[in-house]
Amino acid sequence: MPEQSISVLDGNTFVVSGRGGDMDPGSRLPPHGFFSDDTRFISRWRLRVQGQQTDSLSSHQAEYFMADFFLVVPAPAFHAAPKLGVVRKRLVGDVWTEDLILVNHRDEQTQVSIDLEIGTDFADVFEVKDAVIAERDIEIEHADRELVLSYRNGGLVRETRITVNAAATVSDTGLRLNVCLGSRDRRTITFTVTPVSERHEAGFTGRRPAGSLEEQREAHAAELEAWITGAPELVTNWETLRHTYRRSLADLAALRFYPHLEIQDESLPAAGLPWFMTLFGRDSLITSLQALPFRPDLAATTLRTLASRQGTTVDDFRDEEPGKILHELRFGELTVTGRTPHSPYYGSADSTPLFLILLDEYERWTGNAELVRTLERNARQALEWIDSYGDLDRDGYVEYQTRNPACGLVNQCWKDSWNAILFADGAVAAGPIATCEIQGYVYDAKRRCARLARRFWQDEPLAARLDAEADALRERFLDDFWIEETECFALALDGHKRQVDSITSNVGHLLWSGIVGQDHADAVAGRLMSDTMYSGWGVRTMASDQGGYNPVEYHNGTVWPHDNSIIAAGLRGYGHDVEAARIADSMIRAAGFFDHRLPEVFAGCESSLTHAPVEYPTASSPQAWAAAAPLLLLTTALGLAPDADGLHSAPRLPERFGRLALRRVPGRWGRADVEATSEHPGQG
Repeated sequence: MPEQSISVLDGNTFVVSGRGGDMDPGSRLPPHGFFSDDTRFISRWRLRVQGQQTDSLSSHQAEYFMADFFLVVPAPAFHAAPKLGVVRKRLVGDVWTEDLILVNHRDEQTQVSIDLEIGTDFADVFEVKDAVIAERDIEIEHADRELVLSYRNGGLVRETRITVNAAATVSDTGLRLNVCLGSRDRRTITFTVTPVSERHEAGFTGRRPAGSLEEQREAHAAELEAWITGAPELVTNWETLRHTYRRSLADLAALRFYPHLEIQDESLPAAGLPWFMTLFGRDSLITSLQALPFRPDLAATTLRTLASRQGTTVDDFRDEEPGKILHELRFGELTVTGRTPHSPYYGSADSTPLFLILLDEYERWTGNAELVRTLERNARQALEWIDSYGDLDRDGYVEYQTRNPACGLVNQCWKDSWNAILFADGAVAAGPIATCEIQGYVYDAKRRCARLARRFWQDEPLAARLDAEADALRERFLDDFWIEETECFALALDGHKRQVDSITSNVGHLLWSGIVGQDHADAVAGRLMSDTMYSGWGVRTMASDQGGYNPVEYHNGTVWPHDNSIIAAGLRGYGHDVEAARIADSMIRAAGFFDHRLPEVFAGCESSLTHAPVEYPTASSPQAWAAAAPLLLLTTALGLAPDADGLHSAPRLPERFGRLALRRVPGRWGRADVEATSEHPGQG
């Protein structure tokens, strides 16, 4: 199981430590350290007071950007009261600020020695993840109140500056302070840790704490409150739902990533802590779709940013092709020096159609025709990629197969682990792979772009062609993917065009895309909600009677909240309101067991065997599309949809939701209110 830890973060700058605030470079689940730009700037941070390791009494974290650790210096006897109290207040923004508060519980004066052991390895986040960290020549400089650790590799710059506001003895391994405390006295010592890399063009001067820790806390709290109040207000008498909604918004705020450092008001969601604190095409697109009725600004930045980095050439190392939307962008040393392909890496076959889906859905909600026209060229290039590069063998389906066998992704759908595409007997499918849900995304993208072409691009021939291609794809897909024996669609077609016949949650995405007819949708709905697929906490990624099933296998038996939110939306679209409500109810109930924060993934164990959902050992938390899952579930339960007259609502609430109101929903209509009750669902 994961070790007890506390993460304090602000976008892709974050600190992970033990419950007492110390960091151990040997920690694995999760890894300890101070990270920014895919680099670990601090790997060791150990406090000793009076030469002793402190005992942790408790810790508190009200918001993502700050945590308090309450410690004492151990007393010599079991029942003896500690004579010295220690509080660590940690805040992360552009820099990491930490206040160390010493409290003398005695009536007499006392001398206190403070030792802070500090170290770094400047490891790339991929090295930390794999626990294979290269040795680096780290330069060390120190002055009276400052320790500077630095590393350079050609044009790559990594530097950590640690300063303290009190007199200190600075050595290569840390800081030592001697503090005199009077009777019942209290003293605060402030440490500031600043990461510097070549990505921050302003250098060291571009990262400075904005005042004291308390002033920074107030500024962060005010900014977070503004972010949350900018979203609709949820009124509900179910406390679990209310807390989960606020936590979802706060986690999306915590994960905001600023791809353009010079434009600090344009953010998009980073994928998740700790391994994915950067731009991911698929993750940012799906998260933005989930959050559209709540924070449409995320979608606008995501679309513009991904368009600006759209593929332009054929590059086998990076799986890049003209018109393709990126998968992952990194800034660590392995990427900067060309040892990994993430500058950016384009190894996903679904980001490109998802980009087109989000572009259309964004206009439907916001009425922002200007962005649709601005990105017309990018949209056309994405459509061209689907037909020219995505369809590897010209059979009308988008397939994937990496052209970088050394370090490219074998699977380039959302289930991108190496063994995610399995036959019913558990055998691994060989590529090129055409997964079912990607064909659904392509169908949806072409339908949507036909609308954009007619309404905004004044290109009726393109619109007619796209509609015809979508019709043909739908017919062909039914013939090639439907399996009569299982009354379900195949997970994929393998490299020999054989149906990959395992039963998985991917088929739920077909309902979301609208590619299937009603009869087949009814069969799929029944399969998704069967005992082998639905655990009681959610729909599993793979049915429990399949050869590859394991309730704690990353993509072959676990429950993913974002997956379930998409499935619920698809079920609702085909009239399976009861099933959609059941998923929404189970997801929110599950969130209550995770302190109202849905993790990336949890185990697929049956609810009858467990009183609570079972944690997955390496799940990202917070994670963007898990954080946004409750938002899409609310949209689905309320039946929210933009139309010509404004915001339309057709509520079908789970019984536990009770009375529910969503006020100030943003859109092309300005702001609108929606109210519903689970007892009397009706038109809003």
